[in-house]
Amino acid sequence: MSNDYEILTPETVSEYIEATESLRGIVDTSTLEVAEVGDGNLNLVFVCRDADGNGICLKQSLPYVRLVGEAWPLTPERVIAEARGLSAAAAFMPHLIPVFYGVDPERHVLAMENLIGWEIWRGKLNDGYMHTGVAAMLGEYAANLAFHTSVFALDQMEVKEKVAEAINPELCRITEDLVFTEPYIEHDNNSFAQELAPVVDALRADDVLRGEVGMLKYAFMTKAEALIHGDLHTGSVMVEFTDDGEGDARVIDPEFAFYGPVGFDLGAVFGNYLAARARAVVLDRPAEFTEWLAGLAQETWDAFEAEMRRLWATRPDETWTDSFLDAWLGQVLQDAIGFAGCKATRRIIGLAKVSDIETLPRPEHSQAAAMVLGTARLWIKGRKSMDSIAATDDVFIAVSTAVLADGVQAAVE
Repeated sequence: MSNDYEILTPETVSEYIEATESLRGIVDTSTLEVAEVGDGNLNLVFVCRDADGNGICLKQSLPYVRLVGEAWPLTPERVIAEARGLSAAAAFMPHLIPVFYGVDPERHVLAMENLIGWEIWRGKLNDGYMHTGVAAMLGEYAANLAFHTSVFALDQMEVKEKVAEAINPELCRITEDLVFTEPYIEHDNNSFAQELAPVVDALRADDVLRGEVGMLKYAFMTKAEALIHGDLHTGSVMVEFTDDGEGDARVIDPEFAFYGPVGFDLGAVFGNYLAARARAVVLDRPAEFTEWLAGLAQETWDAFEAEMRRLWATRPDETWTDSFLDAWLGQVLQDAIGFAGCKATRRIIGLAKVSDIETLPRPEHSQAAAMVLGTARLWIKGRKSMDSIAATDDVFIAVSTAVLADGVQAAVE
């Protein structure tokens, strides 16, 4: 596909909407206010609102990685992968994503609901807000993708066709490099506080760890279980408070979507919860907030398991037995714990870090980062003996306590 296409600007968005039949009439373009708000690593994002309060959001993929620039070319065809992820979610759980208006494959533009007033969950967690129930929604999201796009719900030949259609090699390569490879070697994309050097050196010298990371990378590259979001984290979830004070959520940005291991999305979320917990500990947040954070992974897992068991009763092929489901869930949990460790490690050492840690002052920054690295390392190496979320929590408590008492070096096993 050619990369020669017109890049939208805030000044040309109204004209584009009027020229696109499927979008015409959603907003009044004569009174439209447009802002480009893309703060991610890859794309342009235009949020639009007219004088009557109607809105639309356009997302255009660039032919390169926005974080780096034209020196890192990247196919704009990733917009098709994102459309595929949104379409699947719209079919099975429309309440968990923005309204999806469609995709323009020529200009590489997605159109969706403008979530006016909603905010990125990571930022709200950083500020100490508790959106109760959101963690469970992410478990529900992961379960619906896992069931409805896999051999549990579909004929095996249909699944094979979908696997082929959903191949997303360039985006997968980014994950393979940034999550499973670069943090464990010397690489130009890496950076970290000097105080963390002993922890990073120990991590890279750990042959057992490197072997386990290799196994997880191999699973990511070969385990085509179901369509997955591929980049599910607290920065790809938008939240708001409901009228009764509970949390509501919408999952966005599934451009990394492909057929992969179900545990990867869950692990990505767990790894980001880890960063949020480390931040809360070093900032000495109120007990109510830290206890709530400590329960997020369990809440997500419980919702995932409950939804899978509910959907399991609808499977068309009952030769998939209940005992198989029990065993499969156990494997997914182990996968998720390992992937969580890899995703968390990347966010400290590799490219594209997280504000949970990066906005902390010294020495809290290094303390929190050490907690994440020390915990992640033990999760990866010990996941096969962990049969519950509680086991992962025990690891974090031990590592964080040691770091606070004895310093960053205590994160070295």
